[in-house]
Amino acid sequence: RYREAAERLKAAGRLYPCYETAGELDRRRKRQMAAGKPPVYDRAALALTEAQKAAFEAEGRKPHWRFKLSHDKVQWNDLIRGPVEIDTATLSDPVLIREDGRFLYTLPSVVDDADFAVSHVLRGEDHVTNSAPQIEIFQALGATVPRFAHFALFVAAGGEVLSKREGSLSLRALREEGIEALALNAYLAHIGTSDSIEPILSLRELADGFGFEKMGRALAHFDRTELMALNAKTLHAMPYDIVAPRLEKLGVSQAVWEAVKPNVTRLADAANLARLVTGPVVPVIEDAAFTTRALALLPPEPWDEATWGVWTKALGAETGAKGRALFHPLRLALTGLEHGPELKKLLPLIGRTKTTARLEGQTA
Repeated sequence: RYREAAERLKAAGRLYPCYETAGELDRRRKRQMAAGKPPVYDRAALALTEAQKAAFEAEGRKPHWRFKLSHDKVQWNDLIRGPVEIDTATLSDPVLIREDGRFLYTLPSVVDDADFAVSHVLRGEDHVTNSAPQIEIFQALGATVPRFAHFALFVAAGGEVLSKREGSLSLRALREEGIEALALNAYLAHIGTSDSIEPILSLRELADGFGFEKMGRALAHFDRTELMALNAKTLHAMPYDIVAPRLEKLGVSQAVWEAVKPNVTRLADAANLARLVTGPVVPVIEDAAFTTRALALLPPEPWDEATWGVWTKALGAETGAKGRALFHPLRLALTGLEHGPELKKLLPLIGRTKTTARLEGQTA
């Protein structure tokens, strides 16, 4: 298919053979730059006679093929940048086919877009100039030119260029770090736009809210801290059925998930917090007399989320403790932690047996 398109361009006089070697082209560019001229290909190959071409072929040279630009101004209304004009006289005729017959990206890209009736091309603003030759190739092939939108590039929080070479920003690394796919999609879809970045639960939400008019031209700063905060908010909004298969592998039940999800930043955190229910937990007894009294007032089962309030109200009335003095010793005894999920949700899951043991200072 690509060869067919190439032959059409040759027949139209828009694709022509060039015999310069890479070294010759490099020396020519250096001479142009030394003379203060832009390093644009000078189209010397267009002046070759058939005899000269045959002589190069006899030397064993194989031609690469360049697309002959119109040297007119290519204009389009970019869906993000607005009106754009590129003077193709300032550009080198792009190489479409290498000496060994392999196609470079440009021609296959245009042919594929035309064959699949691609309506819109969205890409980084570093490709704005490339769009002009591609538009001319679409036109030369008699194909419909798609709409173009060139968005601002992502940079790191400090303004430096992002690079997968650093290893920290590959999809694999982000996945291993516990970043949810939906969180990353939401972040990338809204970074650099006028929208606030909110968690989503499906890609349909992103599609329904998409608009070119929301995309700004300023550099978009990729902030890992922001992404991690969005990851936490995404998990907090997730109902059990969305993450059920993954939670089952972690050994986390639906009841535990609903209790701990407001405290997770990564899904793997749920497995760590589930141990507060399943144990073993090493209790921290801050005030033995207080926890002994708490044990004496522990309500009988069955328990539900109201049990915590009933228990602590009775304990506060008898001891006079309130606020941190009331709740902190209980959290330390029941979880061994300074902070964590709401105890009104954890208490029914821990159950009376484990609660009793932990209040007595036993690992359970």
